[in-house]
Amino acid sequence: MWIFLKGAPERVTNRCTKILINGKEEEFTEAHQKNVENANKMFGGMGERVLAFARCKLDPSVYTKNPSYEFNMSKWKDFQMDKQRDDSVPGWFPLMDLTLVGLVSLNDPPRIRVDMSVNKCRAAGIKVIMVTGDQPPTAAAIAHKVNIIRNPEMEFDKLMAANPGMTEKEALAKCQSIVIHGDKLAKFH
Repeated sequence: MWIFLKGAPERVTNRCTKILINGKEEEFTEAHQKNVENANKMFGGMGERVLAFARCKLDPSVYTKNPSYEFNMSKWKDFQMDKQRDDSVPGWFPLMDLTLVGLVSLNDPPRIRVDMSVNKCRAAGIKVIMVTGDQPPTAAAIAHKVNIIRNPEMEFDKLMAANPGMTEKEALAKCQSIVIHGDKLAKFH
């Protein structure tokens, strides 16, 4: 009996302590984490949507000894979120100590003529802003494909990365676009 989890790589990998390599579970090391982050950035930078998949084997004696056992998603936020497993809590299922199975990259191109619509809006004096659930690298690549970001090298994060001595204030003054993750925005609320 297994639990499978899919989602944004940064959300899934922080729940993993192991990784599946050539059919065997190994410790999920910093080197593995870096490889996953690099693959995620590479695919995201191409405008691909990236999902991570993880799994966790459940003890059949706990989860199948009671045929009416039901996984309870309504209180998942109350479950222990650390790496300690507690199979005795009714409805509980492991959310940590998972094994990373891999990443999947999906090509989901923008709709036809969105770029032309963005140009028409700009010509009409409308400032176009994109809100998406995608990761920042994916969002930036898609925004570039549809002409929201005209010069990707002048995006705030890329300016900061390319100019290590540049201050945030200088980058804000020079940048032509900003891609910001929702978690960062939430901190300002």
